[in-house]
Amino acid sequence: MSSENNLQYDIVIIGGGMVGQAFALSMINKGLKIVIIEPNYFNPKLQDKYHTRVSAITSKSETLLRNIGVWRLIKRKYAFTDIHIWDQNSHGSLDFHSQDEDINQLGYIIENDAIQSAMYTILEKTRVEFICTELTAINRIDNGYQVDLNSNHKIKCGLLVGADGAKSNVRELAGIEFSENNYQQRAIVCNIESLQSFQNTIWQRFLSDSIIALLPLSDKQASIVWSAENNLADELIQLSVKQFADRLSKSVEYKFSRFKVVSDIKSFTLIERSAQDYIKRNLVLIGDAAHNIHPLGGQGVNLGFSDVIELSQQIQANHKSLDDYLVLKKYARSRRLNNELMAKTMTGLNWIYKENNEPLRWLRGFGMNLINESKTLKSYFQKQASGNKLFNI
Repeated sequence: MSSENNLQYDIVIIGGGMVGQAFALSMINKGLKIVIIEPNYFNPKLQDKYHTRVSAITSKSETLLRNIGVWRLIKRKYAFTDIHIWDQNSHGSLDFHSQDEDINQLGYIIENDAIQSAMYTILEKTRVEFICTELTAINRIDNGYQVDLNSNHKIKCGLLVGADGAKSNVRELAGIEFSENNYQQRAIVCNIESLQSFQNTIWQRFLSDSIIALLPLSDKQASIVWSAENNLADELIQLSVKQFADRLSKSVEYKFSRFKVVSDIKSFTLIERSAQDYIKRNLVLIGDAAHNIHPLGGQGVNLGFSDVIELSQQIQANHKSLDDYLVLKKYARSRRLNNELMAKTMTGLNWIYKENNEPLRWLRGFGMNLINESKTLKSYFQKQASGNKLFNI
């Protein structure tokens, strides 16, 4: 584990979640001295029951996880082959099928803890070090940063990586400003059991006041994300478990008969944030520290993994020192446009489905059906989603 007496590192990663550990794994074969700083436990223990926080892993993210040796260690993963979206207030629906692209699946639903635990299993056998403490200060020095820790240790590095989430301490201490869009919504998450099969399909329904996503964990179990206006979220959270299950069943038109809630019901505030700068000299932000978006498209961690891919490729391709500012600029330029386009797309879709005047409802349904009936359009959107890239730049 940690060797805190050795105070000089090539890379200090603040944040030991999925994105931070993925970046460490992508750099372990470069002979670099790397340490990860994280106040919480690095290796979450998997329970018999599914955890409520899950991700829809795309093919691009799957490739990364395979390349860093993690994929084979993730035992609980459920492939989905189809996505079905339907709208309460229009005649519109939209379907995506893996067979249309001649692939076996569109992606996998995987517990976040399962991914992180698999990463840690590999990292603990490498030279990467872990320090379980909090960051208290950062100070720019000639060739990098000095990082002050709550454990009263000071360490130095050539590259400081902020992978510490949406409320990034690195971002704040570096004085990087960010824009914020509070959706005035909360996402309610829990796991459910159904009497009928989810058919290897992600189901998403747009209601007048909320959006429901059913993410299959097994044939008859799913994780749900119910994004609702704050007033509705307050109402839903106060329901009994049975009342909540009945409300959910009704809201998706009893397509799976009646649901049973099999986990705690939790919620979190939905806020889009975007850092004005992804980089400074000797410092870079990745994942939610740089950007976090509405969960509508299920793209959150996939965008973070795309950051990891781009940053590690830029560092390795340029064969320059870790702190080379032009290399960091190439990373920032490559990722910013795609991340912001995805964020604005999710914001726009959220607005479109919140508005329920008659002309917009008709247009919404028309647009969904137009895409659904066009193989070319469907293929375009499907490929962009699976690769997390709206434009090839």
